[in-house]
Amino acid sequence: MRRFPKEYKLINREIGWLAFNGRVLQEAEDPSVPLLERIKFLGIFSSNLDEFFRVRVASLRRRAKLRIPAVFPDEKPEKILNQIQDIVLNQQARFEDIFRSLTDELETENVHLINETRLTVEQSHFVRDYFSRVVRPVLVPIMLDQVVELPELKGHAIYQAVTMSKKNRKKMEYALIEIPTETVPRFVVLPSNPEGHFVMLVEDVIRFCLNDIFAIFDYDTFTSYTIKITRDAELDLDNDISESYIDKIQRSISQRRHGQPVRFIYEEKISKDLLHFLIKKLGIRRAEESLIPVRRRYHNFKDFIEFPKIGASHLVYPEFQSIEHPRLINQTSLIQVIASEDVLLHYPYHTFRHFIDLLREAAIDPKVISIKMTLYRAARQSNIINALVNAIRNGKQVTVVIELQARFDEEANINWSKILAEAGAKIIVGVPQLKVHAKLCLITRKESGKLRLYGNISTGNYNETTARFYTDHSLLTADRRITSEISKLFDFFENNTRLGSYSHLIVSPFALRKKILLLIHQEIRNARRGIPAKITIKLNGLTDPKIIAKLYDASREGVVINLIVRGTCAVVSGKKGFSDGIKAISIIDRFLEHSRIYSFHNAGDEKIYISSSDWMPRSFDHRIEVACPIYDQRLQSELKHYIATQLSDTAKARVLNGSLENPYPDPSIAIRSQTQLIQWFRT
Repeated sequence: MRRFPKEYKLINREIGWLAFNGRVLQEAEDPSVPLLERIKFLGIFSSNLDEFFRVRVASLRRRAKLRIPAVFPDEKPEKILNQIQDIVLNQQARFEDIFRSLTDELETENVHLINETRLTVEQSHFVRDYFSRVVRPVLVPIMLDQVVELPELKGHAIYQAVTMSKKNRKKMEYALIEIPTETVPRFVVLPSNPEGHFVMLVEDVIRFCLNDIFAIFDYDTFTSYTIKITRDAELDLDNDISESYIDKIQRSISQRRHGQPVRFIYEEKISKDLLHFLIKKLGIRRAEESLIPVRRRYHNFKDFIEFPKIGASHLVYPEFQSIEHPRLINQTSLIQVIASEDVLLHYPYHTFRHFIDLLREAAIDPKVISIKMTLYRAARQSNIINALVNAIRNGKQVTVVIELQARFDEEANINWSKILAEAGAKIIVGVPQLKVHAKLCLITRKESGKLRLYGNISTGNYNETTARFYTDHSLLTADRRITSEISKLFDFFENNTRLGSYSHLIVSPFALRKKILLLIHQEIRNARRGIPAKITIKLNGLTDPKIIAKLYDASREGVVINLIVRGTCAVVSGKKGFSDGIKAISIIDRFLEHSRIYSFHNAGDEKIYISSSDWMPRSFDHRIEVACPIYDQRLQSELKHYIATQLSDTAKARVLNGSLENPYPDPSIAIRSQTQLIQWFRT
């Protein structure tokens, strides 16, 4: 196994991820983004950080305990955890400054985020009535002095720690209240008046009514502080062969709720006595958990993604409408179109409805025999599931490969598997030791006495909700080179001993890394021969050391390399001696860049693939992923234009050069690729 050369530099994955979240924070600062959308980006930043602590920080803590290196032998988890703590604290301080600035701007737009200290008499009456009718019935205060053992706090919830006291009395009493955001809206929109629109958070409603909650006690002073615990979210799957896979997942989800704390957030104004009391009651060990004081009183900021859209229309983006693909407009049969030519859908620019219509057509087409699909994340109200159930009712054989270890979607996928199984579908719950991350669909149709296959390969999930704001590419094809190999993959899902051979699709963990290395090496050979050599890659994450080392080798040999990496990028680009020829950018904008495209110049005979796979160790070694070649030159041209547009972005692209500062390429030029692509697809 080749060691990573010492002269090559690599950005640690966790530190690189925090740099990505810093780019999200930049969007909240960008004055060109509508004001309420900037608040939404603060919510996205917070949601990202929660998952980072639940997954990555939790993993590092386990590695630290077991003395396991993080990525390379010279990387100590303890060192990385210290770096994370410093970066997070700096980002949190920046976050709080941005939030204050945004609330000030909201005030100028007559949108007021108010707390319990700013209520008028009329608003006070409204709030007390709302509390009595909606909030109080679902509150369950815990009197901390009365419980011997405190119930475990939920990792996704926020709580108010309450201090009750009375003048001239030394004794104080403490209570804990879970903010009931699962049953009550987080934001309460108060009646408007000539001064504007007013929004209040439900925890401030509770603060205002603390004397009502604890009326039976003889106290006259109440103070409260918001706290939050983040827990380890790793699933613990043992090898008990007597337990079904679904039962293991369900048991592990239950255990996740009791995961070890990895972060404890509290208001910095909290009294030392109450803080020490809580730390002791919660069993938090200072040496192991991150104690993070914050200036603001609001936690679980992820809820701000759903901040009410009130006020003037310019405070939000204009409503975006996906368009129909020009080849599919007013077509009575999508199958007939696909039979004659490949179609490439580009979400969200094209509507996801086309794919749903394809399933609906297959469900009632008397010539269709079967439908097979992989399912990783589905929408809460899934038309995909409805179409599959309808197909079963119409006598079609339906097979669904459901990945039960899709992180944080495990419960939903278990429920979907039960619904489909009850309807009569054949359910395959993944592949042992591997996650099925590939997005595949195969429709088998009997035509003139022979079977014909229609396939779909997508870079994103079969999820009509995310398809409205995730950028993805989805190939509809009847090309036998592709469909026959999709069929082989479904055979493998049904019988894990029958892998089959693949000449067109590239499948991990069996061939993807090897093929990518060969394709990069071919560009190196061409560069050595004086033939133009170029690699252009669009990904969500690029962290695999072997692949990065090969890219550095290619750069040294004169291969021109362009990288578009939305998330974590471990590559240090533009450094003399090993990455001079590498340019790397990240685009953060209105739509979440999610697609994966691989392009290799190949001496003019360009090879272009779309894929479900990022270039990360888990994608190459622990997942079923698929990269699909695009053979149709017309569709190749679409993807090349798409990539060229993104590489020209200066408004929303950031340079990934190893500094982690996320500079813009050229602030004096405002080229916004997503805006240009919207216009291009509509012309």
